[in-house]
Amino acid sequence: MSAIDIEISEVGPRDGLQSISAIMPTAAKKAWITALAGAGIPEIEVGSFVPAKILPQLADTAELVSHARQIPGLTVAVLVPNLRGARDALAVGPHKMTIPLSVSETHSLKNLRRTHAQVLEEIAAIRGEIDALPAANRPKLEGSLSTAFGCTLEGVVPERKVLEMAEKLVAAGCDEVGLSDTTGFANPVQVRKYTREIWQLLGRDKLTGIHLHNTRGQGLANVMAALEVGLTTIDASMGGIGGCPFAPGASGNIVTEDLVFLLESQGLRTGVNFQRLFEARRVLAEALPTTELYGFTPLAGLPKDFVAATPQ
Repeated sequence: MSAIDIEISEVGPRDGLQSISAIMPTAAKKAWITALAGAGIPEIEVGSFVPAKILPQLADTAELVSHARQIPGLTVAVLVPNLRGARDALAVGPHKMTIPLSVSETHSLKNLRRTHAQVLEEIAAIRGEIDALPAANRPKLEGSLSTAFGCTLEGVVPERKVLEMAEKLVAAGCDEVGLSDTTGFANPVQVRKYTREIWQLLGRDKLTGIHLHNTRGQGLANVMAALEVGLTTIDASMGGIGGCPFAPGASGNIVTEDLVFLLESQGLRTGVNFQRLFEARRVLAEALPTTELYGFTPLAGLPKDFVAATPQ
């Protein structure tokens, strides 16, 4: 894999699929993950360790982690909602675990059925479980600041609360935090301001990435703001599928294919090969024929004589 300027974290197998009722076969998921990695995607969130009765789409996450761990050079990420999920994840060894803490406590109770204090207690316990492992086997622990830019249940989320929760996540044991526009409320001014405030509070190494939705068409505008301020990891979902099933009206991750074109057209290397990326999209489309996939770039194709920053 060539050197990259911006890391794309593909969240389709988790955030993309979690709101889709048609169950994607495990074999198809493995083929999709393999195709995404083959296209040069450096990090893939392959699933979530939630009870199968809550999200049956993600019941095969452990098997997907084991599969993805065999792909050389790929960072395998998962979401864990609590200590039980973290223990299940640690048993199969992902490289990265993300636990969401909704800055909106109303959303936290809806999403995780836990208060802020309860989530932070579980994070401290997860940290203990990680630290008990040999150093080489310890995954990175990220605390996601969900609903950081606004909440469909509470409305405005105060900036001071975002900063407070960021500080508490790190104090509880997270290696880093991530900004998450769970509900598609974010605007570019917020993206720049919140990033700078968290860096001032915790240091630049504690925040490198952002998770954006395109619910109100602001997704790529917010990406530009993230690039301008200096964030280096952007989450995206192939075909723009997904969204949070516990936040009414919060649909639409930003489209991986359009994000890659946006970055590469500016001379920023992503490590992604366009042809192989479009082939990975076909794997997804064939596995979920009734699911609508979004994205302008795969439909229009690349411009004539377009030269990508990443060698193709």
